[in-house]
Formats: sequence, structure tokens, C-alpha cells
Amino acid sequence: MRGAIAAGHPLTAEAGARLLADGGNAVDACLAAAFVSWVTESPLTGPGGGGFLLVHDAHERRSRVLDFFVTVPGEGLRRGSAGEMETVDVDFDDTIQAFRIGAASVAVPGTVAGLDVAHRRFGSVPWRKLFEPAIELAHSGFDLTQEQAYLHAILDIILRHTEEGRLIYGPAGEPLVAGDRFVMSGLGDTFEALAEGGAAAFYTGPIADALSRHVRDHGGTLTRDDLAAYRPVWRRPIRAEFAQHEVVSNPPPSSGGVLIAYGLRLLDRAGLGGPAGSADAIARLVEVMGEQNAARAGGFQRELFRGGLAQRLCDEVRVSAAAGRLLTGTTHISAVDARGNAAALTASTGSGSGVVVPGTGIHLNNMLGEFDLIPAGARRRPGGRLTSGMAPSIALHDGAPRLVVGSAGSLRLRGAILQSIVNAIGHGLSVEEAIDAPRVHVDDGHVHLEGGTDPAAVEELERRGYDVVRWRRRNLYFGGASAVGLLPDGTLHAAGDRRRGGHGIVVGA
Repeated sequence: MRGAIAAGHPLTAEAGARLLADGGNAVDACLAAAFVSWVTESPLTGPGGGGFLLVHDAHERRSRVLDFFVTVPGEGLRRGSAGEMETVDVDFDDTIQAFRIGAASVAVPGTVAGLDVAHRRFGSVPWRKLFEPAIELAHSGFDLTQEQAYLHAILDIILRHTEEGRLIYGPAGEPLVAGDRFVMSGLGDTFEALAEGGAAAFYTGPIADALSRHVRDHGGTLTRDDLAAYRPVWRRPIRAEFAQHEVVSNPPPSSGGVLIAYGLRLLDRAGLGGPAGSADAIARLVEVMGEQNAARAGGFQRELFRGGLAQRLCDEVRVSAAAGRLLTGTTHISAVDARGNAAALTASTGSGSGVVVPGTGIHLNNMLGEFDLIPAGARRRPGGRLTSGMAPSIALHDGAPRLVVGSAGSLRLRGAILQSIVNAIGHGLSVEEAIDAPRVHVDDGHVHLEGGTDPAAVEELERRGYDVVRWRRRNLYFGGASAVGLLPDGTLHAAGDRRRGGHGIVVGA
């Protein structure tokens, strides 16, 4: 086998699989797939966002995280110079979530810089070659799948918020539907510039001028100085023991990995409660998620920025803090290559700001609209890192990857990752079964049970007094995980989440 990859869209996964088939490594595959995802999953991700890459080097037996999340803009501007954000509601069928958008919500993007740094450190394929599938797809277009059309529909109020957005996401005056051809020629031209000039073309060249000028003209605070000063940061992952595995994930100042590690430590100590999908197993998950939510009430954001404190808290199986709301517009890619290297890349534009920069096709993030993502004092300090819930994760056994996983899904993404790890590592389910299994989410005392949960388990939980919210079917509200699993005999498995039209490919199987 030459490797395996899982992602949020079949075309995203296929781009990475081609790199693996040609001898590229796991990071090469993630980068090529990420560039394609900027087209195929454009409501969720793109060059205007930020994210994280977790890499496990099989030769060095070492894992590290590249943090290229967004930072606070406003370098050189006086305080109070930002305009007002707009609030819009997004309907997930059974629940509504509010988002703040507009130019004032735009933070400094880090994705292009991060992928450039990752390529310089780990890439084995020329940078320009990694862009080729994305360039072709952006110009030629592709037919929207049912899942992608649904995503376009629920985010339509943001995607077509401006004239620039309407030209891309509804050129005929109506939202695109399944089977419609989706083309992003302007973004394809930007790809050409990035393929030729690397990250410098984004942060110091004409693209930087266009980004800053458009955002500033519409009430935002993104400046040329902000873009020129942006730098990704390498970090040591947070670690937690679970079911005789070591799980490594995204460390502070992000919150998702800390809370996942905390939940896994609790489960490792208390047990899984019962067989997968049973009332006892669900009840145990509810208890753990309740502890995670309780941990989010306090001064956790401050503690996230205090060196090794978060790891110590997880080691002691207690967290006294809180992360804020997490993001909705996110995608994840997991990859393993023939040499056993693993890469997990999660990236996001939030819900998107609705700001598409003319002539570039770049839809910018709305991270400043997620107020709880901004740690105390950061708003007064341009360049300050925002916290995030994104948590690319790898479960290691005897130092080798056993499961590479991450997820989209706003506040639910850490639950999707936690349950995928528990299902695969704790309950011994296949990767496909672990990703597809119905999920649970705990929110303000309500226990949301996804469609497909065993009716007997649902009734038993209600009998025990849980405030159960029954969902009619599986829904992308519960996250969009992508995972690659490695069995002890070396067999690879890959699965993308069907809730979001995901896809997994094993190369050379």
C-alpha cells in the first residue's frame, strides 16, 4: 500500500491520493488535498482562513503541530477604528446558530503561510506541482454533490452576502443546487500567483494590497503590516493516555485538544460504560461531555496561555477552565504514507465573513465575529493569537500511528473526534464504523442524540431522566470527521464522514 487519505469531498481525497500513488509523503498529500478543498469545500475553508497541521515523523518517532491560526489585525491603526459586524442566522434544520460577519469580523489569515512552511519542512514534491489539481479544478469547475449543495444552501445568506459572492455562488441570481457546475476562475488565478510566488505573493504582493484595501474600505482593520508580520508557530502537541494508546492533539493556546485529552483521560479512568451504542455507553459519554462543559466555565482562556499548565491539568484529570464557542466552517484531511508518516490538517474560515475580495476569489474568515475566541487582552494587541477548537489528533501505539483523525463541526467537532477515537480505539470498531456511528452532543443540559441511535437506548436514557433531544437523521451539525486507521498487520483503512459528503481512499489496495 502506498498510503491512505480521508477528506471532506471525493475530489479533495483524490488529489491527495494521486500524490501518494506517485510516491509523495503524507504532508504532500495533505497540501495537495488542501488546495483542492479551497474549491470543492469553499464554504468551509480557503486561503482566507487559518488552521493547524499535526505531523508524525515515523523515522524520528516524533509528533509536532504547526499552528497557522488567525491573529488579531489592526497594526498601525488607532483603537476603535473598526466598523460594525452584522449578525445572521444559519438554520441546521433542527437548530439555529447565529454568526457575526462583515469586514469588521476579518482576522489575519494564516493558512497560506502555514502550508508554505509545512512544505519547506516536510515537502518532497515541488510546490507548484501541488497546486496543479486545484488550478485545473478552479477553472474547469465541478458538479455540486447533494451534500455540498446542502452546505451552500444553509450558508447562502453568507456566501451571497455581497455582489462578489453572488457572482461566484449564484451567478444566475439563485443559489446553486445539486448538479450545477461550480467554477471559481478568480480563485484559480490566485492559485497561479501562489504557485509561482509562494506565501510571499499572498502576504507582501498585490494580493496583500487587494485584501487590506478591500477590508479597510468596508470597515475592517486588516492592514498590510498585519499580513507582512504574520508567522506560523511550531508547537509540541498535548498528550493523553487512553486504552493503552497515546493520543496527541492540538495544544494551547487552542482549546479543542485540551478538552479532548481531558475527556479521554476521564474515560480511561472511569471506563466506557458498556458496548458501543448502548444506553450505558451513551450515558458515560454524556457524563464526560458534561465534565468537559463544566471545565469550560471559568478562566480557561487565560490558563491556555500559561505554558505547560494545560498538559498538567490533563495529566491530573482536572480542567478548571473554559474555551469559548468554536467554529462552524471547518474541514479536515487525514493522511498516512507508505513510510508510516502521518499528517492531520484542520483548516477553517469560520462561517465565512461574506467578504469576497474582488479579482481574487478569496472569501475571508469571520474569526473576530466569534468573540469568545479572543483571549483577554488580545483585542488590544494586534498580532495576538486567537484560541480555537480545532484539534487534529493522532492515536499512537508503541510509537506508531493507529488512528489519524480530525473533524469539522463548530462546538461539536471535539465530540466528533472524541467519539471517533473512543469507537475505534476503545470499542474496536473499524474506521468506517467509528465515523458513521450515531453521535451524541451535550448542550446546556440537553442530550442531543443523532438519528440512527438505538431506540431502546434512547428510551432507557429518557427513563433515567436525561433531557433527550431526538434528531430524525444524521446531520452535519454533529461534525464532519475524516480518519485513516492502521491495523497491527499494516492494513490501512480510510473514511470520510458521509454527513458532509466525505471520502476515504486507500492507495494501492
